Parts: sequence; C-alpha cells; structure tokens
Amino acid sequence: MSVMSRYAALTRDELATLVPELLLIGQLIDRSGMAWCISNFGREEMLQIAIEEWAGASPLYTKRMQKALKYEGVDVITIFKGLQLDIGAPPQFMDFRYTVHDRWHGEFHLDHCGALLDVEPMGEDYVRGMCHDIEDPTFDATALATNRKCQVRPVHRPPRTPADRHPHCRWTVTIDESYPEVDFIPQLDIVGASRAYHTELDPIDPADEGQADYAGPLVSDFDFGAFSHSALVRIADEVCLQMHLLTLSFNLAVRARTKGDAALEESVRYRSLIGIAGVAAERIRNALKIPADAAGALRVLELHPMLNPAAYVSVDVDRDHLRVRRSPAHDDGAWISLVSPMADSPVQAVVQGVDPHLRAELDGTESDWTVRVIHTDTPAKEFSEVQVCKMSGGASWVFEDRKSLPLTVV
Repeated sequence: MSVMSRYAALTRDELATLVPELLLIGQLIDRSGMAWCISNFGREEMLQIAIEEWAGASPLYTKRMQKALKYEGVDVITIFKGLQLDIGAPPQFMDFRYTVHDRWHGEFHLDHCGALLDVEPMGEDYVRGMCHDIEDPTFDATALATNRKCQVRPVHRPPRTPADRHPHCRWTVTIDESYPEVDFIPQLDIVGASRAYHTELDPIDPADEGQADYAGPLVSDFDFGAFSHSALVRIADEVCLQMHLLTLSFNLAVRARTKGDAALEESVRYRSLIGIAGVAAERIRNALKIPADAAGALRVLELHPMLNPAAYVSVDVDRDHLRVRRSPAHDDGAWISLVSPMADSPVQAVVQGVDPHLRAELDGTESDWTVRVIHTDTPAKEFSEVQVCKMSGGASWVFEDRKSLPLTVV
C-alpha cells in the first residue's frame, strides 16, 4: 500500500521553492557532522569519514533519481543531470557550470563553491583535504552510478593561486573504453541493503501539468518551476532519501572508528543531527513563510527531512500534535532512531528554529511518541550544535531567480 507523501499538500510553487532548499540542507549535513568527527577523531580521520560517507551513498541515490526522472544513460550528459539533483552539489551555493563537447567529453567549473568559502578560513590543509583528498575518490564514485569507465580530473583547483582565482575550480569529465573501471565500493552493498534504498515512492503522473521527467536536453540551471506538482513531490521525497542514505553511510564510517564504543558513536551522530535539524527548520520556515507559532512548528516538523519521506518515516499529523511510530527508518538506524522522549534535543532544535520561545513536549516510548508544542515566555539559548552548523555560509544562503537555458554540444 502506497503512503501519501507529506509534500503533496504543498502547492507547485511552494514545492519549487522547497526542493532547492532540501538540496542545500543535504549539503549542510557535513557542516554539522564533520565538526564532531574532527573533535573526536582528528582531521585525517575526518577526511576518511567524508570520503567513505559520500562514496557509500552517492552512486545509490544517483541511480534512484535517474530512474525517477527517466534520464538513465551512460554519458556525461547523464552525469551532469545527476549532479544538478544531488545534495553534494546544491544549486547556486555549489554553482556548477557545465560544458558538453560530445556524449563522452565534457567539463564543469564552479563559479561559486560555498564549501570552499567555508573551509578557506581554516587554512590550506583543510582546503587540500576537501578539494584533493575528498574530491578525487568521491567524484569517481559519483560517476560510477553512470559509467565505470569515466574519469573526472582537475584542470585547476584550490588552494587558489592567486587567492581570488575565479572560477574556483575546473574539471574535465571523460568516458573512454580504454580506461580501467572505477573500483566498486564495499559500503555500497551495506547501504544498498537498507530499507531507505528500497523505499518505493509513487511514480510521477505524466498527465500532471508541467514537466514530468528530465529526459530532454541538459539545461544550464535546473528549472524547478517548470516541473509538475507530481514530479516535484517525487523529487522532494528522493532528496530526503539522499540525506538518509548519506547518513547511513556516515554511520558506518563513524562506527569503524569508535572501536565498539557505542556511546561515542551515538554522541557523534546525535550532535550532528541536532545541528542540521535546527538549521533545516529555520530554512524551511523562512522559505515557505510558515508562521512562527506552535502550529507553524508542527508544520515545519511535518516537512522536515528528519521525518520524510512518509513511506520511510511513519508520522501521523493532527491539529495540535504529531505522532511518530516505529517505521523502516528505525530499522535502518536512521536519524529518527536517535530521537525519543528521553533524547529530544533534535526536536527541540527544530521548534526553536521556528521561534526560540517554543518548546516541544514529547511523550511515549522510544519508537512511538507524540510531540506537542507550547509557547513560553523565555527564549531558549541556541544549541551549540546549531551554532556550529551556522558557521557555514549555506545556513544564511539566499537563492536568486535564474533563467534555465538548454546546453548544446560545443
């Protein structure tokens, strides 16, 4: 039995606003999580966690989006379309510009790299870690979903010389039968066995007004407003699954470094969730202009990626409360499995992200609980985990309107 998406109640315009927000929220997961990896395991281990995290998830969710929007293929155009709908490359904040020479040869450069601007103040070691150590294996992993004979190679990349070099980086993308196949990534089998990866979502209705797929030309900027209500609902749900798959891969990478210390593993995961939960709530409320009251907080919770898609995280919504029930997400050990009446900080971070005077009251068992929201006279102090995540420029990023132009072969 299919479950109605919680995003289906939004208008087409609201969805076109929300989907890029969800892509950006997915990118900010690491701005929250990696801080706790550095403090517990050190910079070198943090780099390895990031590599394993993205490589163990992106080929899986890339395949899901290709199937959903009917643009499966084996060429560079397919790879570029996938990047436009990837939490690793949210629009504008990670401003990828694409050039297609032919089906097997292309380039991209970044006119703006929000992730680079976040790490440049931390010094050259961090820049090299992200732009060299992490990017080389993870770009190959991203391409693996489309063609294992693909190589993504830098023309230039940071550290920037001179310091204001523009574009921030440039890469070639080449598919050649003579290339060795990209190695398979062992974590893919584990993450690929998850309930998240096998979650079935409703197909896009081709009769709905607007674009139903991305089978046509590659465009310079993905035009969310051109897509149908049905397509945008599916994309929103898929983007939430991207976040869950990334988090499941992150869990594996963290677990490999905690040497059986379950409390340490849970602490790193829990603090990561608190940070992204609060920042995501603020962005969703602001983007959709949701009232900053108790009802608005419940609405933000209902739309929050921690509790979506509906087919994966079981939630009942009533006028004055929201009930979470045991679901496939609990079985996977996804975000919601960290939250309970005894561990409510992620939910508190969400409601405080709507208004610091709001508090969540949770009641029930570890995997079946109800949340009500009350208004208080005293504003809560912002969680330190949320403050850490807000160090990213993505937390305050403002999207601009752009024209979407078809990209033809150069």
